[in-house]
Amino acid sequence: MDAAAPLKDAVTVTRDWTPRSVYALGLLTLIYAFNYLDRSILSLVLPQIKAEMHLSDTTLGLVSGFAFVLFYSLLGVPIARLADRSSRRNILGAGLIFWSLMTSLTGFVVNVWQLAATRFLMGAGEACGVAPSNALVAAMFSKARRALALAILSAGSSIAFVVFFPVAGWIVDNHGWRMTFIAAGVPGVLLALLLFATVREPARTVPAGPTRGQEGFVETALFLLRSKAFTRTVAGGAFMGISLYASSVWNPMFLVRVHHFSLTEVGSTIGPLRGLAGLGGVVFGGWLADRLGRRDARWRLATPGIACLLVLPAEMVFLLSGSISTSLAGLGVAQFCTSMHLGPVYAACMGVARPQMRATAAALFLLIANLVGQVLGPLIVGFLNDVLSASYGDLAIRYSLIVGAVCAALGGAVLIGASHSLEADSHRAGET
Repeated sequence: MDAAAPLKDAVTVTRDWTPRSVYALGLLTLIYAFNYLDRSILSLVLPQIKAEMHLSDTTLGLVSGFAFVLFYSLLGVPIARLADRSSRRNILGAGLIFWSLMTSLTGFVVNVWQLAATRFLMGAGEACGVAPSNALVAAMFSKARRALALAILSAGSSIAFVVFFPVAGWIVDNHGWRMTFIAAGVPGVLLALLLFATVREPARTVPAGPTRGQEGFVETALFLLRSKAFTRTVAGGAFMGISLYASSVWNPMFLVRVHHFSLTEVGSTIGPLRGLAGLGGVVFGGWLADRLGRRDARWRLATPGIACLLVLPAEMVFLLSGSISTSLAGLGVAQFCTSMHLGPVYAACMGVARPQMRATAAALFLLIANLVGQVLGPLIVGFLNDVLSASYGDLAIRYSLIVGAVCAALGGAVLIGASHSLEADSHRAGET
């Protein structure tokens, strides 16, 4: 099937783990790794940018979160609607080239306004990434295997930490933060060319004709908003977003301020630790949710919900321990538990959507979860850092980050609540 195939909807039988689908999943996971790396490098270089541009932590929180997430979230829905009607592969490839160029361009900024502009544009490009990728994977794998496949896709963020973060930390210390951004953007262009050359657009799984697949955005949104499982999963994702992005942005600074790490040490320690724990958590979470979900559909969301509850005590160990080894052990457990929710929540959102609505369902989830998580998470912690620094100095960040830990527990409770509606809402969408 060529790139024009999306215009010819066809009924297909999902074959799951074929050589073609495994290769495509692997390439999409690698692309996701650079998607995550390009947006996350800023957290690694915040100390150098803060010193060079003389910025407050509140400003750093705004640039890290709001400047990226505005276009990333707002453009996600129209791009997903386009992906539901045209080539998901082509949208992903074009976006990959654009956000990679914006990543490299960040290395040339000279003030905070230019930095914010490149973050806005990077977010616009990365809006073409997650929803089309999730929709591609959902089209390649059946419901019984989808959570695991989507969990593997989500493991791209762990690959970014394990493989690329230590390299980025070394580049920062030896060549500066500008060269780090320039170097990070180059591989994305090459991956886009590989995507265009080797991955085919999957056939649609709905019959041709006007009876289905022609829903407008309002009809699609109303269908999804009437699903208790969908709305509660989105709410749980928003709480987890606050926790996830607060930690992603400020944990490197925490290690610098509290435990006096160099940036090379941050990259070589927090990168592999978070990456390996995250990789294990995301794959284990998808596998466990699939396995338990075959017995009782509620486990598809209850599993990640319980894992998110466990983030709170693990984060408290990370933040409050005076021992570096104990603190890092807490971080590893927290990252493992956090990552367990990634695949199952995407699978749940798309499992309660009709096939032709899946990219839109993923985009709506991202819109709300990311707007709340990426705006409030980094901003609240940055603001509290500035407020508490008068009393606690560099240790203020230790107490500011507790906000994220509490939000993780709240998110877990909401996901457990959502699990009770999942089976009925899946049947409503036609999933069996």
